Amino acid sequence: MGQKVNPIGFRVAVTKDWRSRWFATKANFGDLLHEDLKIRDFVSQQLQQAAVSRVQIERFANRVRITIHSARPGLVFGRKRSDYDSLRDALFKLTGGKDIYIDVVEVKKPELDAQLVAENIAVQLQRRISFRRAMKKAVQTAMDMGALGIKIRCGGRLGGAELARSEEYKDGKTPLHTLRANVSYGFCEAKTTAGKIGVKAWVCLPDVTEDDKNGTNAKAGKVPKGAAGKPRRKRAEK
Repeated sequence: MGQKVNPIGFRVAVTKDWRSRWFATKANFGDLLHEDLKIRDFVSQQLQQAAVSRVQIERFANRVRITIHSARPGLVFGRKRSDYDSLRDALFKLTGGKDIYIDVVEVKKPELDAQLVAENIAVQLQRRISFRRAMKKAVQTAMDMGALGIKIRCGGRLGGAELARSEEYKDGKTPLHTLRANVSYGFCEAKTTAGKIGVKAWVCLPDVTEDDKNGTNAKAGKVPKGAAGKPRRKRAEK
């Protein structure tokens, strides 16, 4: 008991993709890995108000492509792309003079992104809003937006209590042991006057895969209509 697995790493290569996509030799792997961590920390600090969900990094020889998933892409660019250019110049110095390419992808439904949900609750806790109110509102909003299920857990000195505890609110289904389930996970820390409060969020989203479209129905024993399949060969007439 007590051995936890990160839901994102648990589903890598099944339903989730790597957030760092590059190859390196054993001698250079450690340096590039720490460089990725510095890039992510720097981007999250510079774009605190832009609601950054995740940062993907790709490397090609001496080039680095950074894809920023943000719910407020306008704050990433700034007026006349001034913030965009300054961010690229800062990353150019941080990576030691490598060519930097920055792509910005808009998160159309931030209420269904687990990382953004956790960060939103953490911001409300820092503003001294009741943790129960913030958690219940996030759960209700996610379910109204079409989520199959959501679970939120807060741990720490909730409400300024002397003893730390954890409370959890959930609705719908969040199958953490089902690899095919499209479950996103987010974590954030709220720095309050009583101490740090950790916020974890799990959101289960509907996702139709190719196997669901073309697979056989186990109960009926038939392939559903419209499924892609090879036509049967006709027997040669004698």
